[in-house]
Amino acid sequence: MAVRIDLITLFPSMADGFLRESVIGRAIDKGLIAFQAHDLRSWSKDKHHKVDDVPYGGGPGMLMTPKKPI
Repeated sequence: MAVRIDLITLFPSMADGFLRESVIGRAIDKGLIAFQAHDLRSWSKDKHHKVDDVPYGGGPGMLMTPKKPI
């Protein structure tokens, strides 16, 4: 039975490079690990699939947008 690893990220294609070129890549090839990267934007309910927002009060950086209540 393989260990399942799910990565939720804004850039799922970036995970393939470092996973395939590492010890984890060999474990995936041997079937010891099942890995899947998911795009966080696919769960966004915003019509533009927006997932980030500016910090309250301004300043540098970005925040993840919380789910709005129904």
